[in-house]
Amino acid sequence: MRVVLIGVSHWHTPFFLNPCLEMGDVAIVGVSDPDLARAEPTAAKAGCKAFADYREMCAALKPDFAFALARHCDMAELARFLIDQRIPFAMEKPCAINAAEAADIAARAAAAGVFAAVPYVIRYSPLVETILSMNEPVQYITFKFVGGMVDRYHQQQVEWVIDRKTSGGGPLLNLGVHFLDLCRVLLPGADLTVTGAMMSNRNAHLTIEDHAVVLMQGGGASCMVETGYLYPAPNSVFDLHYSIRTENHYFAARDDSTLEIITNDRKRSTRPMKLTNVHFYPTFVRDTLQRLKDGRKPIADLADNAAAVALAEAAYAMSPLDS
Repeated sequence: MRVVLIGVSHWHTPFFLNPCLEMGDVAIVGVSDPDLARAEPTAAKAGCKAFADYREMCAALKPDFAFALARHCDMAELARFLIDQRIPFAMEKPCAINAAEAADIAARAAAAGVFAAVPYVIRYSPLVETILSMNEPVQYITFKFVGGMVDRYHQQQVEWVIDRKTSGGGPLLNLGVHFLDLCRVLLPGADLTVTGAMMSNRNAHLTIEDHAVVLMQGGGASCMVETGYLYPAPNSVFDLHYSIRTENHYFAARDDSTLEIITNDRKRSTRPMKLTNVHFYPTFVRDTLQRLKDGRKPIADLADNAAAVALAEAAYAMSPLDS
């Protein structure tokens, strides 16, 4: 399969590049970025040509698949191009800068029948199957997922992600959408409604929030998602706390590797499992390309993304920042 990577100055590029390089039936034939100098090291690693313009690259190479990354403000335009060209793709969330754009590209992909995957990769965590396999009503969900401070985005030369004009939002739109999506997965068919929200930029004093709390209800359950850019830790290390209450079980995660399960009769057990997003990108890459080959839907698509982004936008509307 002939694959291209678009927008390789994005800090998630290795999550897609490295798994592809390990797959014998995948050839990375081109990479692109508006800053050509930042695309060239990736091209050298992949053994392919670097382009400044993804349109030129796709016209020249006619790829079978694209992994698409970009500034949030540029994502919808990129998605429309790939849909119009009928190029199957996976696009890093949130795929748009607002809910209207997210809904528009979801509708376009569905109408065109274009395979369009979104890496809501925590869906691959054993956490999901463990809870759903109990076949019990979910009553309460709490996800706390606080990432590193904003200086990491300066270090990675992606300052656009901490400017509301180019990113659309802060950690809620960048990290929290994973957990807005997980609430939907754990409450299948539920019509989730945002009932409360709190945004703050007290730490970094930027145009984006650096801390967010969202309250939701639906499907007979109450949900809370908390996220932020506050934790003084290395990249991909998080202050992580998950709590899920079902009719007969309480599930708790206090780190990235262990799920505690307690029954109503106070019996406690633990299961080792990975619980954060970074672990599952290789699985996403392999599974997504296999799903395309098999004619199956992606694990999450642009419609799933649009639903998560709509919840985030409703939360922003409830607690707008002054600037």
